[in-house]
Amino acid sequence: MSLEAELRAFSTARRPQLPPEAREIMDRAGRDLAASGQAGRALTVGARAPRFTLPSATGHPVALDGLLAEGPVVLTFYRGAWCPYCNLALRALQQRHGEFAERGARLVAVSPQVPDESLSLAEKHALAFDVLSDLGSDTAGQYGLAFDLPDDLAAVYDRFGFDLQRVNGGHARTLPLPATYVIDRAGTIRWAFVDPDYTQRAEPADILDALEALEALEARHCLD
Repeated sequence: MSLEAELRAFSTARRPQLPPEAREIMDRAGRDLAASGQAGRALTVGARAPRFTLPSATGHPVALDGLLAEGPVVLTFYRGAWCPYCNLALRALQQRHGEFAERGARLVAVSPQVPDESLSLAEKHALAFDVLSDLGSDTAGQYGLAFDLPDDLAAVYDRFGFDLQRVNGGHARTLPLPATYVIDRAGTIRWAFVDPDYTQRAEPADILDALEALEALEARHCLD
């Protein structure tokens, strides 16, 4: 099953379980975010990837420059371990992690969670890639992805028990749009997926296609 099909099936099953008032607030917030044009302001293909150094789940710093020194990078931004759509997407990436590595790429995932919360996520899913903490979504902001939750949606999340104030280290209202980038060794974004709808995520097969296209491009440059 594709990730898209898995996400769609989950959403179809989940929606009837949500209280009608909460569902209305969530739907309205989604429409407003899409209408805001936030996704159109995010970095896309051809842009230089902003450099960052962020703590991993175990607290050690991971720098984009260090990753790029080893090869291309697949950089994915997610909302947090409290988001079931994020968990489905991360599991799908984990399943294809070996194929990313075969193409020389490093996969890293970034969320606004504190490192302890990322560690719980990594342990839960036995992830083979780094999950990094972007407190305050400063790095997400550099990529044009950070946005603030509206008051009524933040209140819904509080009622759901997500406790974003704690897991996001005091930055409860700021989240990233779901996004995935393929960045070449020179630090240029070669493929991008950004969507204001948190139920939509980059398909791992599409990421692999982008890595193969990058390999072919680099091979042609070597022959020139």
